[in-house]
Amino acid sequence: MIKKSILDIIGNSPLVELSRITKKHKLRGRILAKLEYLNFGFSKKDRVALQMILEAEEEGILKPGQTVVELTSGNTGIGLAIVCAIKGYKFVAIMSKGNSDERRLMIEALGAEVVLVDQATNSIKGEVSGEDLKLVEIKTQEVTKQRDAFRADQFNLKGNFNAYYLNIAPEIWNQTNGNFDGICDFVGSGGTFAGCSAFFKNKKPKLKCYVIEPKGAAVIAGKDIENPGHPIQGGGYSIQNLKFIDKNNIDGFIEVTGKDAKFWANELASVEGIFAGYSAGANLFGAVNLLGNEMINKTIVILICDSGLKYLSTDLWKKTVG
Repeated sequence: MIKKSILDIIGNSPLVELSRITKKHKLRGRILAKLEYLNFGFSKKDRVALQMILEAEEEGILKPGQTVVELTSGNTGIGLAIVCAIKGYKFVAIMSKGNSDERRLMIEALGAEVVLVDQATNSIKGEVSGEDLKLVEIKTQEVTKQRDAFRADQFNLKGNFNAYYLNIAPEIWNQTNGNFDGICDFVGSGGTFAGCSAFFKNKKPKLKCYVIEPKGAAVIAGKDIENPGHPIQGGGYSIQNLKFIDKNNIDGFIEVTGKDAKFWANELASVEGIFAGYSAGANLFGAVNLLGNEMINKTIVILICDSGLKYLSTDLWKKTVG
């Protein structure tokens, strides 16, 4: 069947078992990976971008010809650039200079405008902190007002939650027939964890849902920020009160270092042939940790959030990481 546009092929990503990794590392249990990096913009955020724009159109808060603006680490921006291109909206992405060059170049190639924001004084190139995100938020508000734009606010628009609650979570449930025991997710805007945990808890209250955060900046777990810098782009912004997350749906917390996320991203590539980014490595670390502890002999689902192609200019594929 011929599709009318690339938007018609979003979703329905495959779910694969990481049996080679569990065998190599002698893990007791199963890890199932939802390959969201196979979406058209190479990340799970393509779904979020489409859902937010569709809902804004339906509600009449996005007008024909209006400019769309949003802050992004890259993935939501790429998704919005594609959706806006197809639907005829001008899109402006506001990004920290700490994000990888690949993401900026891809957004620009898709016809969108990118506004880069200087990092905070003590920030490290390639490591976007909560302080960096605050500066990006200030600039985003400024540009939105200047251009009388629609803000595709992934931290506040329900479309972020709905992309997972209405789409990804039901897909996972149907692909597994509900036969899995838990999920774990490296939290960014909170939409993935919130939408999936809400759906799964409604279906199977005993299913366990775990939040993954950077070691030294686990604020959702209620810990003090001791080390705000980390290389895992797209999440771990040290934001405690994320709108969508229901803390009643959190069964536990896992902390991950940049080094561990890097190691497991490289294992995904070299052992399973899945070329994914830092956050996928963080999610795999979480699943491995759970199978070695409270979830022994259980089945864990994780998301493979984005493509490793977006990190070629970072330390992800180098032999050492700071």
